[in-house]
Amino acid sequence: MELADRNSLRRVSGLSTELADITEVEYRRLRLERVVLVGVWTEGDAQHAEDSLAELGRLAETAGSEVLEGLVQRRDRPDPSTYVGSGKVRELREVVVATGADTVICDGELSPGQLRQLEDKLKVKVIDRTALILDIFAQHASSKEGKAQVELAQLQYLLPRLRGWGEAMSRQAGGRAGGASGGVGTRGPGETKLETDRRRIHKRISKLRKEIAAMRTVRGTKRGRREANGVPGVAIAGYTNAGKSSLLNALTGAGVLVEDALFATLDPTTRRADTPDGRPHTLTDTVGFVRHLPHQLVEAFRSTLEEVTGADLLVHVVDGAEQAPHEQVAAVREVLGEIAEEHGAPVPPELLVVNKIDSVGATRIAELRRLLPGAVFVSAQSGQGVEALREIIADRLPRPEVFVDALVPYTRGELVARVHSEGELVDEEHTAEGTRLRAKVRSDLASALKPFVGAG
Repeated sequence: MELADRNSLRRVSGLSTELADITEVEYRRLRLERVVLVGVWTEGDAQHAEDSLAELGRLAETAGSEVLEGLVQRRDRPDPSTYVGSGKVRELREVVVATGADTVICDGELSPGQLRQLEDKLKVKVIDRTALILDIFAQHASSKEGKAQVELAQLQYLLPRLRGWGEAMSRQAGGRAGGASGGVGTRGPGETKLETDRRRIHKRISKLRKEIAAMRTVRGTKRGRREANGVPGVAIAGYTNAGKSSLLNALTGAGVLVEDALFATLDPTTRRADTPDGRPHTLTDTVGFVRHLPHQLVEAFRSTLEEVTGADLLVHVVDGAEQAPHEQVAAVREVLGEIAEEHGAPVPPELLVVNKIDSVGATRIAELRRLLPGAVFVSAQSGQGVEALREIIADRLPRPEVFVDALVPYTRGELVARVHSEGELVDEEHTAEGTRLRAKVRSDLASALKPFVGAG
C-alpha cells in the first residue's frame, strides 16, 4: 500500500499539457525539473569521478529531476569561491542556456559563499549533494521519528546558509545601539527578519533534539526488552538500493516497501524470524548509506543507526550489479566505524551478502568472489541462496551456553515450553515426578531452572 500511495500521482505519458492555440490563453507546461550536474575530480582515477557523478544523477532522478548534462573538472581542490574554476563557470552558464536547465547540482557540499557566487553567475538555482539527499529523505520519510530526523538535518544544513534580500534583511542594530551614541553604521531598524529566522530555527532544532531523544529512549526500551529476553538481533545494513528491504522480506515475509530507487525506505523495521533449528531472533532493516553521506544525516539518524551497534550480527548487503562494490563496502564501514567509536562499542561481526546475482553473469560472480572473499551470494528477488543464508545466520548467532539437567514438575510447564523455544534440547524424559530435561540454555533461564537441577 505504501508503494501504491507513493505512485498515486504520476504523469501519464502521451497526454499533452500544452495548448495548440496560445494567442489568448496563458499556459504552463507540466514537466520535471531539468538539471545539469557538475563535479570536481580531486583524487582517484577518471572512472571514480564518473561513477560519483553517475550516482549523483541517480539521486537527482530519485528526487524527481530530469538530468540533461554532466560536467567534471580536474582540479587539486575545489575553487574556494565558485567550486569550479572561472572558465568552467562560463562554460557551465553556456550549457545551462543551451539546454534550458532550471537547476545546477554540484557533486559536493558547497559553502554559503560558493552557493551565492554560483547562483549570481549562473542565474539559476544551485544546490549541492547534501541538499539533494536531504530533499529525497524529506520525500520518503513517513514515520514521526523519520520526519523529525529529516527536519533536524535540514535545519542544521539551512542555518549557516540563511540569506537576506535587500534592506528588509539588514543586520544593523536598533534601540540604544542605534541611537545618537551608537556611532556611524550602527543605526537601523532593530532586530531583522534574518536574525528572527535564525532564532526560530535554533528553537526548533532544540525542540526536535528533545523529541528525538525521547524517541531514542523508547527505541532503547524495546531493544532492552529483546535483550532481556535473550533474543539475538541481526542488523541489515548496506548501501542504498542494495536490496536490504527485499532481503528482509525474503527472510521474514515482512512486506516492507521495495522500490528500485535510492533511499526508498528510511524507517527501520524489526521483524521476528526463526533459524532452521527453531531459535528465535530479530532482523532489523536500517537506513541506507551513500558516498559522502551528509554529516547532518548521520547525526540526525544516530538513534536509528544505533540499532547496528546493538546487534549480535551485522548482515552487510552489497549490490552485485554495481561496478565498484568494494568502494561501497568501504563507505558503509567508514560510517559504521564512526558510530561505533562514538558509542564505545565494537562493530558487530560482519557477514557480507552479495545480492542481485540473478542480474549478473558467472564471470562477474567469479570476480566478486575474488573482490569480496567470504561473502554469501543470494538473489532476494528469485530466492536463490536465501536458504543457505538462513543457515549461515543461524550458525553465526550466539548459542545458549549453560548446560542444565533438571527435573521440572508438571505444574511448571511454562519452563519446559521456554526450554523448547529458547534453548537447545539435548534429551527429554517424562517421569512420574515431572519432565526430565537435559538442555543448553541462557543464563537467565538456567537461573529459573536452578531449583529443579539435581532433583530426583
